[in-house]
Amino acid sequence: MYHEDTEILFPHRVIADLHGQRGSSWDKLVERVRDKEGDDPDTIAFVMMMARINGCLSCNADSFRAMKGCTACAQDSVRRHRGDDKELVAMFDKARKDTDELLNG
Repeated sequence: MYHEDTEILFPHRVIADLHGQRGSSWDKLVERVRDKEGDDPDTIAFVMMMARINGCLSCNADSFRAMKGCTACAQDSVRRHRGDDKELVAMFDKARKDTDELLNG
């Protein structure tokens, strides 16, 4: 089954839909990234972080996650994350560092 909201990895277009899913620290991070271009290092890091949280690499067309679509999957993953917002921001910072290493060698 194919859902029109399902992509291979977490899509940049879903970032704005994550606003309001957690506390103020999370919302500030979403606001920081949501209007940036797809090739911006912050956007790349956010996509990387969300792919890790959502388990995008293990998702396939027949999985329940894929049938729900990326937006619902991401919202559920963020809402259900057991850590606090500070941990999510730290995960972004780690992804940002990883992005810098990948982009700058």
